[in-house]
Amino acid sequence: MEKQPLPTDDDKTENTEVDCYAGEDDQPASSDPVARAGWNSKIDYFLAQVGFSVGLGNVWRFPYLCHQNGGGAFLLLYVLLMLIIGIPLFFLELAAGQAIRQGSIGVWKYISPRLAGIGYSSCVVCFFVALYYNVILAWSLFYLGNSFQNPLPWEQCPIEGNVTVKECEKSSPTSYFWYRKALDTTDSIDETGSFNPYIVCCLLAAWTAVCLAMFKGIKSSVKVMYFSSIFPYVVLFCFLVRGLMLDGALDGIFYMFYPKLEIWADIQVWRQAATQVFFALGLGFGSIIAYSSYNPKNNNCHRDAFTVATINFLTSLLASLVVFAVLGFRAKDKALACVASNMKELSEQFLSNNVDTNLMPSFNYSDPGSVALEDYRVWFKQNGNKVPGNLTDCDLEKEMQQGVEGTGLAFIAFTEAMSLLPGSPFWSALFFLMLLNLGFSTMFGTMEGILAPLTDRFKTLANNKTKFTIFSCILGFLMGLLFTQRCGNYFVMMFDDYSATLPLIIVVVFETFSVSWLYGADRFLDDIEAMLGWRPYVIYKYLWKYISLPAMLVLLGATTIRMFIKRPKYLAWNHETGSEKELEYPGWALAVMAILIIFAIMPIPVAFIHAVLLERTKQTARHAETGQYRIVSTDDNCETPMTDMSELSERNGATASFS
Repeated sequence: MEKQPLPTDDDKTENTEVDCYAGEDDQPASSDPVARAGWNSKIDYFLAQVGFSVGLGNVWRFPYLCHQNGGGAFLLLYVLLMLIIGIPLFFLELAAGQAIRQGSIGVWKYISPRLAGIGYSSCVVCFFVALYYNVILAWSLFYLGNSFQNPLPWEQCPIEGNVTVKECEKSSPTSYFWYRKALDTTDSIDETGSFNPYIVCCLLAAWTAVCLAMFKGIKSSVKVMYFSSIFPYVVLFCFLVRGLMLDGALDGIFYMFYPKLEIWADIQVWRQAATQVFFALGLGFGSIIAYSSYNPKNNNCHRDAFTVATINFLTSLLASLVVFAVLGFRAKDKALACVASNMKELSEQFLSNNVDTNLMPSFNYSDPGSVALEDYRVWFKQNGNKVPGNLTDCDLEKEMQQGVEGTGLAFIAFTEAMSLLPGSPFWSALFFLMLLNLGFSTMFGTMEGILAPLTDRFKTLANNKTKFTIFSCILGFLMGLLFTQRCGNYFVMMFDDYSATLPLIIVVVFETFSVSWLYGADRFLDDIEAMLGWRPYVIYKYLWKYISLPAMLVLLGATTIRMFIKRPKYLAWNHETGSEKELEYPGWALAVMAILIIFAIMPIPVAFIHAVLLERTKQTARHAETGQYRIVSTDDNCETPMTDMSELSERNGATASFS
């Protein structure tokens, strides 16, 4: 038999959650503040769940990982980990939310009052993520506003006094616009600088949009999701069709998917694949639980888990095709420009009689535009180091690796590629509108992961949900001003890398342990069978207990060890050299990281200690009351003011069960 540490009778009386393992007609307890809302249709729920799980990471994180970690081999590893870790844990959260019909706090408190801290930790992490995630949307708004110009402001370097700006000349127009015009960034995180008024206004607009979409709960946000969840797919297909027509697109796709099976022996690749599975599905945020809690009890959450996970993976593949088709075009253009530059220099060296005639290429080097990249590279490998001057290899793959991760992909590499397309303002506006829709649909889920658990838990907040939503958005905007400073980009990187990763892994470890071992995997499957009318496969029991949980513990250990043995670094912009450089975080920044992590996981032990002390206080009070009235004699069928009502209820229940 599995251990079953369910709440005691007293705890259930105090708890406001509904016992949704009972029939559909059961009513909430009298202390439940409001009747629970529900989705208007399955499509509403489906769009919300897909919109939350498919986000910016599918567009700028997954393609980079796939390319850097073995291409096709990484895809196989990713699918494997999705099947044995991602989908089982995704199904666990869906089933828990749908069965108990509460947010993350209520779900884990229902299983045991000592576990309520898991839900609070999820809320804290959601808030951290919402702070910097909306700043990225503010950047997208800024770029969208600048896309309605022809030519685009990042197509060419600005000229001041008939002289090209040196910082731009040393880097590129897109890098200069991003670091100097959009962010006006400092050289390090130690230099704070003033607030960027343009980004402040865009951040205010982003939080206003989130507030307007969320202030009436899922009823208002789902209307926006009909557009925000579907529109990105339309844009991706448009970019795919246009991208495949570009020269170099197939080269880019080939470089991305070319399999390198040796990466399976690298533990860091496994860690990155598992982390991507973890974040791609949105595990641990509480948003999955919140969304599924609005479902009817008989909804097939098992099918939902597979459907959403499959769509998420296919979206990542589609985005990867688009990204590397366009980046292949950009890389081919830059490589050919490199060839033309080298051929010009080679011609000058030959005219100066500095090059042996036997070393000259057989192709027509006097017409650089006609030289094929492959022919040049073959010649360069044979004779390049024998020719004086600064000739380079013009490596296509090396060009593709520049700025293809995170914000560098969206705001530097991709914008540069789009500036080369005919009708570049149209494609730029389309791209950043897509990013906004992807980001907003994820933001709605993140905010629901904060609002739903807290309004379920506290009656005052539930009765004033609109005010609470507006207050949360105002607070998010005010705290988000930290990221609108000139050094704000570095804080975004810090929060993105360290405020969520470790705490979320810890949250999911406790979730899995609570269901599979404390509550009992068999018992949980029994509840799902009662809810769905059929029993899920027994393999889930073994996956939860012996595969997913140990895998999450290994991931937790690997992530923690990596943080300690390798000092955290960040990419900073050097305005003098016009290039990025990797710097170590200063001591105070490491302290901020530690505080963020501790603050996010602190609710788990605090809630555990609070529940234990509360239980002991109740037991002490109960024993004292029993001792005070011990002289009173009552028979089993007599009820007096001194009778322990919980014991009487137990006796009556026992009598009823035997009658």
